[in-house]
Amino acid sequence: MPSLVIDGVELPEALIAQEIQNHPSASAAEARAAAAHALAIRALLIRRGQDLGLTPEPETDALGREETPEEALARAVLETELSVATPSQAECLRLYESQRERFRTPPLTEASHILLEAEAEADGDAGAQALADDLIAQLRQGLASFADLARTHSACPSGASAGGSLGQLRPGDLVGEVESALAGLQPGEVAASPVRSRFGWHVLRLDRRIEGRLLPFELVEDRIRLHLESRAWTAAATRYVADLAAAARTEGVAVSLSDDGRVREGSLTLGRLLEPGLAGERLESWLQAVDPAFFEKVAAAAEAAGVPLADYVQATTADFLAEATDEDWTKLISAAQGAADPALAALAAILRLKVAPPKPRFTVIRRV
Repeated sequence: MPSLVIDGVELPEALIAQEIQNHPSASAAEARAAAAHALAIRALLIRRGQDLGLTPEPETDALGREETPEEALARAVLETELSVATPSQAECLRLYESQRERFRTPPLTEASHILLEAEAEADGDAGAQALADDLIAQLRQGLASFADLARTHSACPSGASAGGSLGQLRPGDLVGEVESALAGLQPGEVAASPVRSRFGWHVLRLDRRIEGRLLPFELVEDRIRLHLESRAWTAAATRYVADLAAAARTEGVAVSLSDDGRVREGSLTLGRLLEPGLAGERLESWLQAVDPAFFEKVAAAAEAAGVPLADYVQATTADFLAEATDEDWTKLISAAQGAADPALAALAAILRLKVAPPKPRFTVIRRV
């Protein structure tokens, strides 16, 4: 099964394909990248939790959904490792003073309407509009009261129960057409023309407009503190995960995920192989057995450099690790897949890049 390395985590392509559905994006490439990054972060957090010896304790959210043990372990890592200072009153006040409009109550509108349902047929719609025009004329000339006309003609329950009054309304409570029409009226004014919406024709009157007011700092201080603390925690978590990924990348592949998403031991972690003497000893016997011709080339290169074979291997691998990208590690995994000892096979692949780099390919274009 093909794999991809992201932030030092080996991810099966099949697992990335399953995760993509949880990351809607503008393009398939963006969704794939987001899915791979999310899987890598989760794997690194789980491994850290295992290293810390944490025990997952799944929690249930307000909708009754319970965390998986892996999700609980990742959360426990962040709760254990991160510490965010509680924002001071001065910090909260600075945000309040700099962003006062965020702490205003929404404007309120009190309005009344008469709803005339329009029939599907054109004649029915025209008839409803004509009746709406007539009711507006009566209201604007003072020939009838709004409440009486609403009780007689309105198809909205507010007509019979409240004389057409809709009560206090917040932005978004009404359909856009009606809200826009009311915004252009003065208190007590009846709209000069009926307004059409998907519900029918509306005769509108603005009764009162209440502007939003600035909430006192004391009333919103706790809310501001929670916002600042949450923002600081998110920033700290982002830095923490970035540090985990940076450390994992220095190992090449620090964590591997199985096809079902479980964390297993990294297949290409080279830390122990780089211990003084161990890499050369193991690699020498291994290469002599699997590829004696290439072993002779490595030995000759070490001799030409004037260093022992183990030191040559260690220096070459260290150079690779210092410069390798996720793409380099992905290629290395492909080269080592199927080997009896993937780590040593990867080490040999690194040496081949140094001792026997691939020859450049040239394409000859015949011009006519």
